[in-house]
Amino acid sequence: MQWATRRSIRVNRTATAWLIRRFLDPPARFLFVAPEEVAKLQLAESATGFDAPGATYPHRDEKGRCSFEALVEERLPDDAALRALARIVHGADFDELHVAAESAGLRTISRGFPLVSANDEETVAKASFLYDALYAALKQGGKP
Repeated sequence: MQWATRRSIRVNRTATAWLIRRFLDPPARFLFVAPEEVAKLQLAESATGFDAPGATYPHRDEKGRCSFEALVEERLPDDAALRALARIVHGADFDELHVAAESAGLRTISRGFPLVSANDEETVAKASFLYDALYAALKQGGKP
């Protein structure tokens, strides 16, 4: 399946790509494009868009969720560790006041993604270790 999102991925887009490859669609193919191209690709390429204007899973949906949260709630609602990770991603992505330390740390780390990766696909690959580690810690009973 093809998925489309804005290029220069950071917190939510990276986490969502990890979620898709790890749990929903392991052979997923990602298209990283300009924001205004995501909705067009949904039609032209039968891609599922996320974290962009007009995307199936927009940056912030009508319930106030980022795309990572929406996918977890819709497709993997029984996974407590993913729900906890969704709260961390939400806080980091929306840069809310009084963000938990975990969210602030994730936001800071994500600013470095383009500094250590040549492109968005490489960011997804490299950041997978980070999200795997966060998920494992939360699965073991760590608190967000």
